[in-house]
Amino acid sequence: MVDASKFSELKIAPRAVFDSLPERKTRVRFMVPTADGDYRAVTWGAFANEIRELALFLSARGLKMGERGAIYAGNRVEWMSAALAIQAAGGVMVPIYPSSTAEQTAYVVEHSDAKVLFVDGKALLARLFESAVGPSLGALAKVEAIVLLDDQLDAMAVLSDVSQRLRAAGIDAPSSAEIEKRIVRFSDARAVGRAQHEADAKSFERTMHAVSLDQAGVMLYTSGTSGPPKGVPLTHQNVGVNGRDWLECLAPLVDEGMTDLLWLPMSHIFGFGEACLGNTLGWTSYLADPMTVLAKLTEVRPSVLMSVPSIWEKLAQGSMKETSAEAKLARLREATGGNLRFCLSGGAGLKREVKDLFHSAGLLLVEGYGLTEASPTLTMNRPESFRFDSVGKPFPSVELKLAEDGEILAKGPSIFGGYHKDPAASAEAFTEDGWLKTGDVGRFTEDGFLQIVDRKKDILVTAGGKNVPPVNIEQRFADDPFLAHVVVYGDGKKFLVAGVWPNKAAIEAHLDASGVADGARGEAMKALVQRRIDEVNAKLASYESLKKFALMEPALSVEAGLLTPTFKVKRKKVYETFRDSFERLYE
Repeated sequence: MVDASKFSELKIAPRAVFDSLPERKTRVRFMVPTADGDYRAVTWGAFANEIRELALFLSARGLKMGERGAIYAGNRVEWMSAALAIQAAGGVMVPIYPSSTAEQTAYVVEHSDAKVLFVDGKALLARLFESAVGPSLGALAKVEAIVLLDDQLDAMAVLSDVSQRLRAAGIDAPSSAEIEKRIVRFSDARAVGRAQHEADAKSFERTMHAVSLDQAGVMLYTSGTSGPPKGVPLTHQNVGVNGRDWLECLAPLVDEGMTDLLWLPMSHIFGFGEACLGNTLGWTSYLADPMTVLAKLTEVRPSVLMSVPSIWEKLAQGSMKETSAEAKLARLREATGGNLRFCLSGGAGLKREVKDLFHSAGLLLVEGYGLTEASPTLTMNRPESFRFDSVGKPFPSVELKLAEDGEILAKGPSIFGGYHKDPAASAEAFTEDGWLKTGDVGRFTEDGFLQIVDRKKDILVTAGGKNVPPVNIEQRFADDPFLAHVVVYGDGKKFLVAGVWPNKAAIEAHLDASGVADGARGEAMKALVQRRIDEVNAKLASYESLKKFALMEPALSVEAGLLTPTFKVKRKKVYETFRDSFERLYE
């Protein structure tokens, strides 16, 4: 059991690494998988050196207090080093999901006014370059340095390929000379910082200690219910208070020096939070990814696993195939490695039977509730006080109440102050007396636990923890002459599907003109719809893409109560009326 009082003083995230360095320097912080199936150990000392050198490089390149540095990469130690370096230099760290499309990436880079970008891999670099159009460099116009996390990556070769594609599409390619002078290899960035440290051994500490808790330390982009994502700046104070509450509530289940299997995306606040908790408590983190996490569980045998529901459900499914209770528990212990002490599920709601199964094996699968704007946690079940039909009780620093319509309202020092460059959305996010509107409808049990009963905002949360506004996908079909309505479905599911109501008159006219025989028209209609969906999927991130669809009837109408008088889809009513058809797409 950790002594939470040891960590009650609020500090910026990089301090957790450097304040404990004397005692941890030679211990292992990360275990990184290698190509030969082994692991490469990264000590706390090596990790700290990387952070320090990158922070001094950023200062040398002129990153000022409050300016943004973005990271566009998959999980790796260098991701965390770059993130903490940005914060230690007084900047604001902006993560970009590796699954983001070129369009989404360009929006975040441009909207955040990022001055420096850390990028990894050919695919992500190509997407980034696709947003650099013409001599003005498009979305990259304000970016002063592009740091390649992999020294072996040939940025100019990637740019050449992208430029050829852009020109073939009639788009003005970016200036290679302007791009080239912004490119910095990771080792070169470290060398600059190392030289700075050798010239002035105290400069890093001076800069890091000058960073105020009231400054923004991270800015995350959250899906807008309609329109582009919104930037959510969180101060070091916001995040620090939330972390302190977290430790206070869960102290009996965690300890210093534990081993965790870190696979959650660092670009998500859940994954970044897990890594920062490991920094605070001195954990050894084995890195994994969604494809390897289940296999790594039995190999690493961690004491900590944090995950979205899809992984917990896969672990439970294998155990539930067993017939006896004893066999189920044995199968579960085998699948999890047998050493788990702390299990946390987040990102979306988890099925009750999964929590019951783990509890019967002596493992409390902890669940809470929150949102990015709350840094992110508002409530949590505790080891000494939990209900599996709830998302727990409010954190110590959080006040909650219900509006007249049941919407959950929140106040406290972990609540953000407003969206980046969006005063209208910021005003809309709060009540007149300053309570954050969560967009979720809840109720409190007689013993003070919060239950989520509905969602006011149109957001689907997949089993993988991805928040997807369905209207943003549906709008891409709005001008399609062959499709009357497309409704996206998949809350709590592993992937998204769609119900499609075709414009039969337009399709019939098209098939007539194409000479399609009567007997082949059903398949021809399905093929036509599939092509339209494929065209939209090509512009979406993988987790947003529509994996299946069903042609629905009867048509949606105002008279049937499925459309508003202004012909907008009544989503909940459509889901209720056509639920069986939607659910069959998952069989």
